[in-house]
Amino acid sequence: MGPAWRLAETADVAQLAEWNHQLIRDEGHRNRMTVPELEARLRGWLRGEYRAVIFSQAADPVGYALYRPQPDEIYLRQFFIHRDRRRQGLGRACFGRMREEIWPKDVRLTVEVLCRNNAAIAFWRSVGYADYFLGMEIMPPGTLGA
Repeated sequence: MGPAWRLAETADVAQLAEWNHQLIRDEGHRNRMTVPELEARLRGWLRGEYRAVIFSQAADPVGYALYRPQPDEIYLRQFFIHRDRRRQGLGRACFGRMREEIWPKDVRLTVEVLCRNNAAIAFWRSVGYADYFLGMEIMPPGTLGA
């Protein structure tokens, strides 16, 4: 049997914010929000258009997904598996559960990945995503990423 899942509730927002903070660091994102700021943002998203799923294995929470369902698209904004549980097939299993049990099968699935996050790019391609666009930017001098 694969990982269990449940929809996140208001009581889960603090844990989601901690995981989101770790995800930001792991993927090399330049977002500098603090955990309390992330918690406030997540709380707002969950009150609005976003939904979150928490995954567990043997009753141990191991990760989450934050997504925005729309009539013709599921936008996966965040997907996180705890560091010590990666590279064991758990991410693939959790993603599979969403595709099979949570998301409609007749909609487009989208995800955004930072270009330098090669591990994430490889993962998303391995579960069926295909390259569609490349966003580019010019940062002002002296800013992160310039």
